[in-house]
Amino acid sequence: AAAPGKKITARIKRTLPVRGPQAPTLSELMRWYCLNTNTHGCRRIVVSRGRLRRFIWILLTLSAVGLILWQCAELLMNYYSASVSVTVQFQKLPFPAVTICNINPYKYSSMKDYLSELDKETKKALETFYGFSEGKSKVRRSVDEWNSTGSNFFKQIPILKFEDFSKTATDLHSGQKRRIEGSVFHKDSSIVNSGDSNDIIGFQLCDANNSSECALYTFSSGVNAIQEWYKLHYMNIMAQIPLETKEKLSYSADDLLLTCFFDGLSCDKRHFTRFHHPLHGNCYTFNSGENGTILSTSTGGSEYGLQVVLYIDEADYNPFLVTSTGAKIIVHDQNEYPFIEDIGTEIETAAATSIGMHFTRSRKLSKPYSDCTETGADIPVENLYNKSYSLQICLHSCFQKAMVDSCGCAQYAQPLPAGAEYCNYKKNPNWMYCYYRLHEKFVKEQLGCQQICKDACSFKEWALTTSIAQWPSAVSEDWMLRVLSWDKGQKINKKLNKTDLANLMVFYKDLNERFISENPANTLVILLSNFGGQLGLWMSCSVVCVIEIVEVFFIDSLSIVMRRQWQKAKKWWNDRKRDQSGKPPQAGDLERQGHDNPVCIDEDLPTFNTALRLPLPQDNPLPRTPPPNYSTLRLETAFTEQLPDTLEVGQH
Repeated sequence: AAAPGKKITARIKRTLPVRGPQAPTLSELMRWYCLNTNTHGCRRIVVSRGRLRRFIWILLTLSAVGLILWQCAELLMNYYSASVSVTVQFQKLPFPAVTICNINPYKYSSMKDYLSELDKETKKALETFYGFSEGKSKVRRSVDEWNSTGSNFFKQIPILKFEDFSKTATDLHSGQKRRIEGSVFHKDSSIVNSGDSNDIIGFQLCDANNSSECALYTFSSGVNAIQEWYKLHYMNIMAQIPLETKEKLSYSADDLLLTCFFDGLSCDKRHFTRFHHPLHGNCYTFNSGENGTILSTSTGGSEYGLQVVLYIDEADYNPFLVTSTGAKIIVHDQNEYPFIEDIGTEIETAAATSIGMHFTRSRKLSKPYSDCTETGADIPVENLYNKSYSLQICLHSCFQKAMVDSCGCAQYAQPLPAGAEYCNYKKNPNWMYCYYRLHEKFVKEQLGCQQICKDACSFKEWALTTSIAQWPSAVSEDWMLRVLSWDKGQKINKKLNKTDLANLMVFYKDLNERFISENPANTLVILLSNFGGQLGLWMSCSVVCVIEIVEVFFIDSLSIVMRRQWQKAKKWWNDRKRDQSGKPPQAGDLERQGHDNPVCIDEDLPTFNTALRLPLPQDNPLPRTPPPNYSTLRLETAFTEQLPDTLEVGQH
């Protein structure tokens, strides 16, 4: 037989209502939570009397919860923000790398054999469209007769002259009018404002595999049209010339550099490193750091920077490739690639150009504060430049990879990927059409490069301030040109002209190094403190209260829901088995509620108070106090003999 204590415990469990986490329904669980929680608003909802007062407390509690969620969301967003700090330091600064290029990439006299056919066709276009006649040239150039046969330039990509904004154009090569089909792309936005249809010149690019797929590129300026057409064929020719040959066709350090001073001391070509650029030929970088030494300057001012005099040699310029005279320079870090074509600064001839610098180092926070990259290792684009990562390197590398994948060859102006070769007519007759179509998608951000590439988290910047003065002066021009001609007479063999010279000075204006860095505006400790302040202000709640909410509203609520679903499924299964067997329902099959559920186990013995709360049985009469046993009222004397005086009294 079971012990009396266990019997009483089992009876109490079957009878008493269940509260707390073991409540059978969600409503009972919520009521238990409101009565026992430390958040006063929830308790007031349950214990308040009257509908109006209860409604007011519900409204106040929900408003407090909404304010907490709003304030915590604001705190969370501020946690991922960064504050910017600027630090200024005064110290000896390393001098940056300075890359210098002649605007004209190759000596025209050396390129005549390669460009003769292209030049003839270009001059023919000028004569046909504009009645241009060369006449006497200022410079002696051995160029053959303009009219030539056997050229394929106009057969492949003819220059066209459009009439009245229609698709009827005159073919320069044949001189006949024809109907041109294809999408029109205006390379000059001013075309929409041009009222003179005679100025519309362009060319047609067609898919070599499908002649019906064509694109028309029109220009409102004939200068732009001729130059763009010339550059297309120029890149095709240069792509077929070996690199060693191109380096010989371009300018040497002795050709470009006349004088050099740095930090008040003389320097020469040994301080410059040759760097061949596809579009600018041989460029020369001062202080490149390739030998492991990076020069520095201890004093600001133009006298302590880099001073060079450049020989431009305007007479040997390609008249169709470049229309300006001078040099291009770019100031950059030793580990950065010099994108001279994108951000280079042009230097005038017959002028002294002073470039003052301010040095700034910047550092941004990476994820989750910004979408920058530390080294570029997480960017799925191969770095083709063999330099430290930058956004420009990523974009150019991404486009070059897309060019190789789509067109089967690489674009001439960018480095070659492994196993690829530059595009040319012989091997890739369709490359121009493919290139223009691909470049159109790149500009419209349809290739995905702008989405893949990210800014670098760390970068260096030299802010440049440029000033120009006439150089040499009228009073010093004669003797200065004579001396420079004498110094370089062995290589120049003629008297210099001031329009062939450019004076360049690059220096630090001061030795202030600005360091701009981002720091987290909030730390985790501050965030948790702010959360606690909001919870205490609006709900008088603590971290323990939050844990209690999670336990009741998520763990216990889910447990009750799953338990009810399990009971329903079990009842359905028992009913189905009973229907199949035809047996009547058993008492044990009834759904057990409350403490009858095996999950609800409590081994604590009942107390006196809980025992008093047991309900009385309905079938049995109310128990009463039994009548006393009167025999128990008889007094039993403790003495064996009765005293004589008591006997006498008793007898009387």
